[in-house]
Amino acid sequence: MTTVGRPQRRTWARIFVIGLLLWVLSVIVTYATGNPNLLPTLVLLGSFLVPVTFVAWAFERRDSGEITAELVFRNFLVGGVLGVLGASVLEAYLLYPSVWLYVWVGLIEEAVKLVALALLTRGLAVKSMRDGLILGATVGFGFAAFESAGYALTSLFTAQGLSLTDLVTTELLRGLLAPVGHGLWTAILGGLLFAWSTREHFVLSLRLGLAFLGVALLHALWDSMSTIALVVTLLLTGEVAVYDPRVLVAPPEDVTTVYTVTTWVGQGVIALLGVLWLLVLIRRSRRERRAPQWAYRVPAMRTPATRRY
Repeated sequence: MTTVGRPQRRTWARIFVIGLLLWVLSVIVTYATGNPNLLPTLVLLGSFLVPVTFVAWAFERRDSGEITAELVFRNFLVGGVLGVLGASVLEAYLLYPSVWLYVWVGLIEEAVKLVALALLTRGLAVKSMRDGLILGATVGFGFAAFESAGYALTSLFTAQGLSLTDLVTTELLRGLLAPVGHGLWTAILGGLLFAWSTREHFVLSLRLGLAFLGVALLHALWDSMSTIALVVTLLLTGEVAVYDPRVLVAPPEDVTTVYTVTTWVGQGVIALLGVLWLLVLIRRSRRERRAPQWAYRVPAMRTPATRRY
């Protein structure tokens, strides 16, 4: 007689510890040998470690048996790539320098991730809010991993030549911030998209639309925080009168501390708002939810779209 046990928990912890040790070892060996062949290993380990860890953590909390490892892997890889490619094309052809630039970036990137999520999960028989949170986070973390790899690779090339220090610093910073970025924002939208959806239809509710605008705003504030912090710093230090956006691209040296603190406090507030929003959705996912009063049903499978009032 054999006993089938419950799936092992805390796999995510082993993934993180082993991955972190391998990344640190890669950094040490690369610094010691100067071998450029190790740079792809360094970039991939550093960019994917935190996103993969959080996806593994979320996978252990799935709501239905349809959320398989294969589905999660497909959403992470395919959804992440589709999101990055879609955002790159749209931003290249639609965006131009303006005061609303980051708002449009937020709208575009959150839209392409949500569309990628819907495309990859349209055949699921059961769509619950909890599974939507998990799969949304998976697509978002996939997007974040590929985006971080691009930033890390770009930071390697400087005017003085290759800078391994800039690459490592970029990966550390983006790794620390990854849990409160793309994965968090797309988890919120995925949960609300799945909340009332079925096998045949995705339900686009008023609440989802408002959440999309809210998430895009958080995204825009996050991306523009360096500019916001600069303006706040200049106001606090009385140097706003000499500010010229065509020339000044960094805060004056004597107010660097104020600028740094303002930046981190601002990003901390944005992250806190996102986390609290996610916690509210997780709590709501555990109890009965009323169907939305205003909603538009988009076919997930081959059925005609219907509008509900």
